[in-house]
Formats: sequence, structure tokens, C-alpha cells
Amino acid sequence: MEQPLPLRDDERVLVLTGAGISAESGVPTFRDAQGLWREHRFEEVASPEGFLRDPALVWQFYSERRRGMEGVVPNAAHRALVELEEALGDRFLLVTQNVDGLHHAAGSRRVIHLHGELFVTRCASCHAPPFSDRSLHLEGPPPRCPSCGVGLLRPHIVWFGEVLDEEALAHIDAFMQEGGANLRFLAVGTSGAVYPAAALVQLARRHGGGTWLINAEAADNRDAFDHFTQARASSAVPRWVTGLLGRQKA
Repeated sequence: MEQPLPLRDDERVLVLTGAGISAESGVPTFRDAQGLWREHRFEEVASPEGFLRDPALVWQFYSERRRGMEGVVPNAAHRALVELEEALGDRFLLVTQNVDGLHHAAGSRRVIHLHGELFVTRCASCHAPPFSDRSLHLEGPPPRCPSCGVGLLRPHIVWFGEVLDEEALAHIDAFMQEGGANLRFLAVGTSGAVYPAAALVQLARRHGGGTWLINAEAADNRDAFDHFTQARASSAVPRWVTGLLGRQKA
């Protein structure tokens, strides 16, 4: 792969990650070729309407996703991004479309979860703060909120038909604007088909930043990137980070 030039002290890095970076850790997929889970369409188990109709079914689906993460650990790509964050501090920002929590497990701290977090729960009715939660609800009624005692708890996930957090989007935009032409943007393991994440490369280029894509296959928005490396994230991301930090290849 083409090694990037070492970072200068005034440069910053924004990284976007998708399912491809977690696939190498063995994160299970629950979507088959027909977009079904146990004969239920995903809109039934991943939408506000589905939750209102059958909250127990929705909790079963997400509990199975939680249980499927048992024993799954971060890979070399996750760890390399932690190394980059430790070197750059506030000049680094990680934006992930993944909900699996592997970036936090690896040690990343400056993370924006665009689509929510699997192991976080919130009330569907009141404004109590979301909280860490690894519990499973595979059968029986869904849990009630411990704060209000009335609302049902729900996974802290952005479902079909819901909008992304505006503060998170504003944070990303401000980070890019401050970086300007001194921004390096890397997308890893993304399809390039889910917006607004797929538009971040255009925003980075609009600000004058350089753009890189590391994917096992060409993303839908591949032509928007300055550089494309077709490779596994676990091997290519550590090499990319090594180049940015001006170190010799291992």
C-alpha cells in the first residue's frame, strides 16, 4: 500500500470506521440475504414502530446481538487507532458506524458513535441519562426504566427512521473545519452507501484535506477518495498508522 507522509505538528486525523473493521474480530452478522432475522424484517426489530408493536421481540433481537459479542475482542486495526490517538491527543477523532463497542474495548476514548451503542440502554419515555448495560432479555416482558418507573427501556441504538445526534454531527463538522487543509481523513471497512457517514469524504475534500480508504473491496463512494488500498483492515491500518507517525515498517 502507498504509505502516507508523516504527520506534521499542525495536522489532525479524522477516522471513520464501519462493519469491515469489526468483521475480522468475528463480530456476527444477524442479517441474511433477504434482510431477515428469524423471518422478521429488520424494520420490525430496529425501528420505533417495531418497538411500540412488540418491545419484547426487539429486546430479544438485541439481547442475541449482545450475547453474540461474548469472547469477541479488538483486532490489530482497532489497536493501531488507539496508538494513533495516544500520539495525537485532541488532534484525533474517531467516528464509528459500529455499535459493538470494540473501539472502547481497545482503549479508544475520542469516539463518536454515529449509530449508537449496543451495550448502552436508555428509557424510551423519560430523559434519564443512558447507562452501560450488558444484561440479556431473551424472554419475558421488557424492562422498565428505574428512573421514572413507567417507560420501557430500549437499546441506545439509532433505529430506522430516527435521526442522528445533532451535537455529534456538529462536533464532527467543527473538527473538520478546524483542520481544513491540515486534515487527514481515513475511512475503514465502510460500504460508502449509508449517509451521512458516506458524505464525510466529500466534506473533508471540501475543506482541503487528504482522503484515504482502506477496504476489503471498493466502497460505493470509492471514487471520492484520493487514495484507495484494497486490503484487510487488520494489516493495512497498522501500516497506515506507522507511516503517519514516521516510523519504520515492522
